[in-house]
Amino acid sequence: MSLLTLQAVTKRFGQVIAVDGASLTVDRGEVVGFLGPNGAGKSTTMRMISQFYEPDAGQILLDDRPLADDPREAKRRIGYLPENNPLYGDMLVSEYLDFMARLRELNGSDRRRAIDAAVQSTAVESVYYRPIGECSKGYKQRVGLAQAILHRPDLLVLDEPTEGLDPNQRLEIRKLIHDLGRERTVVLSTHVLPEVQHVATRLLIIHNGKIAADGPVEALVAQAEGKVQIHVEASGDGVREELASLEGVSKVDEHDSKQGRVAVTVTADRARDMRPQIFELAKRRSWVLYELHQEAASVEDLFRQLTAQN
Repeated sequence: MSLLTLQAVTKRFGQVIAVDGASLTVDRGEVVGFLGPNGAGKSTTMRMISQFYEPDAGQILLDDRPLADDPREAKRRIGYLPENNPLYGDMLVSEYLDFMARLRELNGSDRRRAIDAAVQSTAVESVYYRPIGECSKGYKQRVGLAQAILHRPDLLVLDEPTEGLDPNQRLEIRKLIHDLGRERTVVLSTHVLPEVQHVATRLLIIHNGKIAADGPVEALVAQAEGKVQIHVEASGDGVREELASLEGVSKVDEHDSKQGRVAVTVTADRARDMRPQIFELAKRRSWVLYELHQEAASVEDLFRQLTAQN
């Protein structure tokens, strides 16, 4: 039984179809990266899962039970960090988490234990008695995550949790999400595509309101079509010209050449691996080969491929 199921879910805003018959399932223990261009329907889908919006058609199920059958119980099982992370800047972090725990109907010793666990998991001890408005953006995101996990939800929905953070803060939040994913099912939306390869076990791409790709991250990335870049550094005669003459090579860009070495980037069809051919060419021409490296396919490649059409 899947934890979360969307069955032909559609959401309209006037004449605009934001989500168009989207169907998907999320199993327990998965960390799902949810990607798409601006306006593709990511945030709308996540807001329907969190019951901020109701679908116009189709239904969303938690453990095979429609959210609409018992929305209050469903809210008890879902944690949500929206993209804008609404916080009360005048509250102390301690006051805010206590307030959110009360809203989650946590009382007495249960509330105290829940707050302690959330504070420890998100490492906000150093700002616990500080006004939220005086916290850095990174700590504000941690506080948002803390409120989302207070009630130990089965499903954690995170919409752009690293938006606006500097590289160090992104790394900290990424590690935190990775740790949270060990205990919970996570659906994560982000514009920072490399984060998906570091954090997620599965990838969903939505485009024009429809699910365009769904599967394990590495398997989908490996299917990315198009061009590949191979970095070559060698010394010898006619390196650039000989590489450009190989079948399947569309372009050769020369970079800095020094001490008799020529450094180039070869652009070729991804469908064939050119490295053995380049190696044999270097042997025949008696080149000294210093580098032969092909860039790995990435989430960016797949994303561009699937969302290229407006």
